[in-house]
Amino acid sequence: MNNKNNGNKKTLLEVKSLKKYFPIEKGFFRKVTGFIKAVDKVNLYIKEGETLGLVGESGCGKTTLGRCILRAIEPTEGNILFRLENDKMVDITKLNKKNLRSIRKYAQMIFQDPYSSLDPRMTVLDIVGEPLLVNNIARGRKLENRVKELVKIVGLNIKHLKRYPHAFSGGQRQRIGVARALAPNPKFIVADEPVSALDVSIQAQILNLLQDLQKEFHLTYLFISHDLSVIEHISDKVAVMYVGKMVEMAETEELFLSPRHPYTEALLSALPKADPDLKMERIILPGEVANPANPPSGCYFHPRCKYAKNICKETEPEWEEVTSGHFTACHFAKELSLEGVV
Repeated sequence: MNNKNNGNKKTLLEVKSLKKYFPIEKGFFRKVTGFIKAVDKVNLYIKEGETLGLVGESGCGKTTLGRCILRAIEPTEGNILFRLENDKMVDITKLNKKNLRSIRKYAQMIFQDPYSSLDPRMTVLDIVGEPLLVNNIARGRKLENRVKELVKIVGLNIKHLKRYPHAFSGGQRQRIGVARALAPNPKFIVADEPVSALDVSIQAQILNLLQDLQKEFHLTYLFISHDLSVIEHISDKVAVMYVGKMVEMAETEELFLSPRHPYTEALLSALPKADPDLKMERIILPGEVANPANPPSGCYFHPRCKYAKNICKETEPEWEEVTSGHFTACHFAKELSLEGVV
C-alpha cells in the first residue's frame, strides 16, 4: 500500500452531504411515487497527491458518486468543493454550463469498460486529441505532437495513431483511455474500476502505470473498486460505502488493521490471506442488501449486523471522527472491538 506523507498537503476535493436520488415514476402520467437513494448524504475529502480508494458491494453507489463529483450526472443536493490553481475553492454544484466547462480540464475520468468507453469510429489520434480540441488547448500539429507524447507515456506505439479501437487488446484500450484522461493535464482523476475488466497480469501493469503517472504528474485519484486487494495496493486512504451511504473512511493501514464499522469488518474477512497460518473466520452476513428505494429505518446496515441494538433500528448514526482521521457512521464505533487484517 502507499505510504506517502500527506499531512501537509492541502485538500483538493471536499464533498459535503452529497445526494443523488433517482425518481421512481409510474403510470401514464409518470407520477413520481418514490426515489432510489443512490447516493445519500455522503461526506469525504481527498488531499492533493493522494489516492482515495472507494470500495463497496456492486450497486452501492460508487460509480454514481464518482460521476456526481465530476457532474457527469447532476447531484440532487449537497456541495462539491474543488481547489483551483489559484488556491480558490469553487463549489462545482453551483457552476453553470459555461463555468463548468472551464473546470473540466482539471478533472477527468477513466471508465470501467475499455470496450464501450472508446468510440469505435474514431482513431487513437481522434480519441486522445478530443479533450485538447474541446478545451481549446491545442489544434493541428501541436495537437498531434501532444497525442504522440501521451501515447508514448502510457506505453503504446505512435505508429498506431491511425488505428481504431477494435485493433487493440483490452489492456491497450485502457491505456488509450488513460492517455485521453491525461490529455488536458488534469489535477484530479476519477478511476472507475479501471482494471476490473482486464486479465490479472494486465491489471498489475495498469495499476503500476497509474502509480507512475501519479508521481510524474502529481495527480490525485478517486479510485473506485470492489476488489479490496487492489484498493489496499494503490490507496493512501479508503472509504467504504453501503447502500448509498458512507460508513467508514480512514488511512489504508488503519482501516485494514482496525476497522470501526461492522460492514467493513465483514468485507475484510473475505480478503484472501497470503499466509495459510493466518486464520480469520469469514463473516457471512445474513439477509439481503437493503433496497435503496425502500431502505430500513435507522442504520441501513442494522438488519444484517450482529451487533445491532434498538438504537440502530430507530436512529440513523452520525458521520463522526472517532480517532484522528478515522471517520465512521456507527453508534458503537468507540465500543466495538472489530477484527481487521494482519
